[in-house]
Amino acid sequence: MRQEEEEGEAGGGRIPILVGAINQIPVESVAGVGSRRGGILREAGVESVASLLLQFPRRYLDRSQVVRIVDVEDGRLVTVIGTVTQVIAPPPRRGRRPPTTASVDDDSGVPLNCVWFRGGQYVRLQTGDTIALSGRVEFFRGQRQVAHPEYEFVADESGEMLHAGRIVPLYSSSAEMKERGLRSRSFRRLIRAALDSYGGQLLGSVPADVAERHNMVSLRCALQDIHFPESWECMAAARRRLAFEELYQMQEALAQRRRQIESLTGVSLPPGKELIRKLREHLPFALTAAQERVLTEIHADLQAPPPMRRLLHGDVGSGKTIVALAAALSAMESGYQVALMAPTEILAEQHFYTIQGLLKPLGISPILFTGGQRTAVRRERLTGLQTGSIAIAVGTHALLQEDVSFANLGFIIVDEQHRFGVTQRQQLTEKGAGANLLIMTATPIPRSLALSVYGDLQVSVLDELPPGRKSVRTALRGPDRRGAIFDFVREQIREGRQAYVVYPVIDEAKALDLTSAVEGHRELCSGALRDCRVELLHGRMTAEEKSEVTKRFSAGEVDVLVATTVIEVGVDVPNVTVLVVEHAERFGLAQLHQLRGRVGRGAEMSYCILVAYPPDDAGRDEGVWQQRLQAICDTDDGFELARKDLELRGPGELLGARQAGVPGLRIANLLRDEELLALARSEVEAAA
Repeated sequence: MRQEEEEGEAGGGRIPILVGAINQIPVESVAGVGSRRGGILREAGVESVASLLLQFPRRYLDRSQVVRIVDVEDGRLVTVIGTVTQVIAPPPRRGRRPPTTASVDDDSGVPLNCVWFRGGQYVRLQTGDTIALSGRVEFFRGQRQVAHPEYEFVADESGEMLHAGRIVPLYSSSAEMKERGLRSRSFRRLIRAALDSYGGQLLGSVPADVAERHNMVSLRCALQDIHFPESWECMAAARRRLAFEELYQMQEALAQRRRQIESLTGVSLPPGKELIRKLREHLPFALTAAQERVLTEIHADLQAPPPMRRLLHGDVGSGKTIVALAAALSAMESGYQVALMAPTEILAEQHFYTIQGLLKPLGISPILFTGGQRTAVRRERLTGLQTGSIAIAVGTHALLQEDVSFANLGFIIVDEQHRFGVTQRQQLTEKGAGANLLIMTATPIPRSLALSVYGDLQVSVLDELPPGRKSVRTALRGPDRRGAIFDFVREQIREGRQAYVVYPVIDEAKALDLTSAVEGHRELCSGALRDCRVELLHGRMTAEEKSEVTKRFSAGEVDVLVATTVIEVGVDVPNVTVLVVEHAERFGLAQLHQLRGRVGRGAEMSYCILVAYPPDDAGRDEGVWQQRLQAICDTDDGFELARKDLELRGPGELLGARQAGVPGLRIANLLRDEELLALARSEVEAAA
């Protein structure tokens, strides 16, 4: 049996879907809007006929199944058509309004009683009216009754019903709009009027032959059936056409950005030979097949006339840094400079020390450029960049400062790119005419997101981990198991291992009902881990303090590092075998996977223990956080987790997509419509 309600997609996106003059026709032009309702709609951002028609239903009620009153079952949501046989609307008494009641009968001879406990003054029924009535039926004192039913007058068989006797759309509206009379019932009338008056003026971007080739309904039919579908099949076909229209326009915009990049003249770099050969000789391992494949893709880009714009993504530990460095050697061998920008000082330092060790046998000395460096050191490094004596600079946002200039910048690497905005990446590329750009992320990206958020970039995937990388055993535990958890941490420390304990906030967490990192550190030092060397690391510490703590931990002088997500990237200590995440329900899937990547980097078995504290109002989002934590326990496949994260959170949050410039989607769903997205991209490319 079909469900009574089916969810639709809501949203105030930015992709217009409808194009042409209909975007300029004021919403007040629609019959029934007027100046008062027009003002209400404009306050909600609905200013034109097009924007009104794009207020898609948030869900639907199935009131299409008309039954005889004698056949209705207790608790069923039904629609009946009958005649009003009695209406009782008592006048108010002592400031109170008694319920309004009505009785409806059909040819089955059994009455259906209707009652409106409040708002009965708005009931406009009279004896003899023929109506379609929808509601949930209950048996009360042996008779069938429905409270607060929706009803619609049935003038004749040809009259269209909007509120009953059909699949009925429900619309989102603010509390203020509802108070001022714009509820779903009013919206339905306005949408109907807009379709009747302006349906013939609807224009989209998808060419007619493309829509026809893929068996899509017309745009006019799609708008009609997304609001007032005759069947669920009509609604699905309408949604498919409108989602394709939205995705097609997205792909057109991305294609235009790709063409703009292709029109530029970039720094063309032949594959380096001598430096890469020396690097391979000194590596204690061979590159994986995936790393070799990606390196070949990058070299092909570097030799082409346009500047490279490539995204490199892969799971934690897949070896992105070594690929980026090997590619950057081509620039250095050709006499160009290289810049690597990371979002935090900890990650920048980690990259610097890694790259310094790899380049030392090659006779190349990188420099570290961050905020807060001594004036003399900063001045010396600025001069080196300006004269070209420094071949590679590793730094943070400090590289974006106006006084930082390069003599011959040809290759840029941006790590954990989702933490930077588009403008920041552009600032760095402008420091080198035609510089090639490689952006990296350790968060695997679902194919649908790669085709949308990053659709203007070429994409490389590292889908293979280096041999010998061990899986991390992950377990979900409640707060009642904390004693046993820290007993296990102490056992690992006695065996010579180290551990992380991560908290979601630094301090002042009582209002959020959380234990903070500061409180947790104090508690562990005086309690469960009092016989261990425990230190604290968080984002408010100075660069020197963070660097000092990180160095001592890396050197094995600290047993347990209590931290916030500042360790999410950049802290690489192979001796750490345990990660405890307190209040794990407060973290996103991608963040938990990144944190888990801090362990399992050595030869020993490693463990990730998620401690979850169900909130008092767990019913509100219990399903989401439980799904999230169970997913991280079930798999260590970053690509599968990224897909699940997209399903749970959507593209607006995942990977910082908002600051990356992902267009807002009104009706398309990047996960559900992945095949439709690929189809839109192929059609746009074919038309280019």
